This record gives sequence, C-alpha cells and structure tokens, in this order.
Amino acid sequence: KAFTAQLTILSLIALKLGKHNGHLSNQEFMKLITELDAIPKKVEEVLESTNEITQNIAKNFVDAQNFLYLGRGYNFPAALEGALKLKEISYIHAEGYPAAEMKHGPIALIDENMPIVIIAPKQGHYDKIVSNVQEIKARKGKVIAVVNKGDTQVAAMADYVIEFPETSECFSPIIASVPLQLLAYYIAVYRGANVDQPRNLAKSVTVE
Repeated sequence: KAFTAQLTILSLIALKLGKHNGHLSNQEFMKLITELDAIPKKVEEVLESTNEITQNIAKNFVDAQNFLYLGRGYNFPAALEGALKLKEISYIHAEGYPAAEMKHGPIALIDENMPIVIIAPKQGHYDKIVSNVQEIKARKGKVIAVVNKGDTQVAAMADYVIEFPETSECFSPIIASVPLQLLAYYIAVYRGANVDQPRNLAKSVTVE
C-alpha cells in the first residue's frame, strides 16, 4: 500500500505542476486525472484476477536462488519494487535492472535456472521489450511476463504470464507492481517465511 500510495501522490503533484507550468493542457490534464481516478478499480481487478495466477507461478520458484526483474522507462522502478519485495520477505537474491541495459552485465547470468520477471506493457518501448524477451529465451531463461490484457506477442514467448489492465504509461507501475508484490508474497509463504515479520527488518526506523 505504501508504494502504490507514494506513486499516486507523486503523480498528482507532477500533474498539478505540469498544468501550472503550462506543460499540460487542460485537456491532457483532465484525461490523466480521469485515468488516475480509474486506477483503484483496475487494482481491484488485478487483485481478483492475478491472485491465483501468482500463487501457481510461485510454486515453481520456491527453490530459486536468484531472480532478475527488468523494466523500461516508467516501469524500471516497478522492477526495483518487485525485486525489493522478493528480497525482503522470501530471502531470495533479486535484482531490478533497466531492460535497456540487460546486455551490460545481467545477460551473463541468464541460464535455464534463472527466472526473469519482465514488465511489458503495450505502451512505450514495447518492440524493444520483445527483443529483450527473445534474447532471454535464446539463453534458456525462464520468463515471467507481466503484460497488458490481450497481449499476444510477449505472452506467446513467455513461460508464465500475468495480465494487468491497460492504463496511461505513466501510471502503469502503480498497477504492475501489485502482481509483483503478490508473487513475492506467495513465494515467501511457500518457503515457510514469516511475511508479517521479515527477519532483520524494522517496519519503522527507531534508531538514528
């Protein structure tokens, strides 16, 4: 809740500043505000539709040692969030990385034992994401694709598919992060970890 709330608040600030500074017309501003207003229902839809899917996917990665999360543009931070949650509650090493920089290091780690979560909405650099998936599959990586509903191209190449409703590109991380959090939750549960009290973590900072 904290992560999605922060994204929502920051989006509202950005929209207000964009309108105030003249970078957003009234029409563009209202279109984005309307889209942002629809986000809660879309998140509910994701929770209802992906809960069982993420649960089933999680069963296959209980013994994974490493995870790689990839996202481009707005969804790079969503990849970081997915990796962070997995580390925090399942104790699996996970790394979020810009998909555009996959060739500059992470590609060396990819083999049949490496699960890669890739966030691939239809907007933005979709063709480049397709290229990333092709490179991963050529190296036998296990692809968990988080795609918009109705996606066919990336979904056809992926080993596992999680769908989420389409929205404006700038808001897609708010929705895409939800199934990533669910995936981390179920992997942790199946590993027998206490998801409510992760080891070595404090829910609030009490010591300077």
